[in-house]
Amino acid sequence: MAKKVVATLKTGKNDGRSYTKVIKMVKSPKTGAYVFDEQMVPNEAVKDFFKN
Repeated sequence: MAKKVVATLKTGKNDGRSYTKVIKMVKSPKTGAYVFDEQMVPNEAVKDFFKN
């Protein structure tokens, strides 16, 4: 069954490949502890996500 799923991901739509999960550590202004900011962004916007 796993082979069938992998085959459909490769031949299916490219919607899943056009997004990337990005994780950035951000310091919380209230507590000073670090918090992880996770988002799914388009591949073209990855550099912009890390600039801000």
